[in-house]
Amino acid sequence: MNDEQLLRYSRQIMLPEIDVSGQERLMRSRVIVIGLGGLGSAASIYLAAAGVGHLVLADADHVELANLQRQILHTSRDIGRAKVDSARDHLLALNPDVTITTIKKRFKDDDALEKAIATADAVVDGSDNFPTRFAINRVCVTTGTPLVSGAAIRYEGQVSVFCRTQDSPCYRCLYSNEHIAAESCAETGVVPPLLGIIGSLQAIETLKLLIGIGESLEGRLLRVNALTMECRTSTLTRDPNCPVCRTHRRDQDEGQTAARTR
Repeated sequence: MNDEQLLRYSRQIMLPEIDVSGQERLMRSRVIVIGLGGLGSAASIYLAAAGVGHLVLADADHVELANLQRQILHTSRDIGRAKVDSARDHLLALNPDVTITTIKKRFKDDDALEKAIATADAVVDGSDNFPTRFAINRVCVTTGTPLVSGAAIRYEGQVSVFCRTQDSPCYRCLYSNEHIAAESCAETGVVPPLLGIIGSLQAIETLKLLIGIGESLEGRLLRVNALTMECRTSTLTRDPNCPVCRTHRRDQDEGQTAARTR
């Protein structure tokens, strides 16, 4: 690190759990943020500010006036622009040391986002619908990439970490029904700062994973109620009948068995 970087990150380098070595790990890390709405806005801002070396930003949407109530990456001047372009400009203005790659695509199991996840150290899921979340989870299970998942609606939000180890539950272990209907902010509304709270928690969990400090939310689900300002943590366990991680682990076991018999 040069003198300017030492000064920029000095307040976190002072923390003994991070120190210079932890900061250098952050600067070598690559994180993909999928969805640049309310959650992705807060998460990506703090990840860039903290000095994560390479951020991959994925979103196919354009900035609309109704987004600005909660999606703090974007401004009124960005209306009509691709969200990835608006986000890139904002984050580079905040920290020009960060390398940013943009992907203007919706997530599909067979598109470029699969390769981006496979080469990432962590995935931040800021998407707003179950099909996308399930698809991201499938790729994370296959590639073994830690998944930092967040969601928020009305006054309630949740955060957890999935796929960090072979034995940890995946997102489908939490939601066994693949055809579950997700409520949207457009239909039910959401209080703006809640997205900042949940997105910031996703950023914290991601930083901890990258540096290797603290205790992650792997195997736990943190729920936040902004009306009562209560936080509750519940334990998550692997679903032995999960159609995603059960199949993947079975394939792995069969592959290991075949390798031993050769």
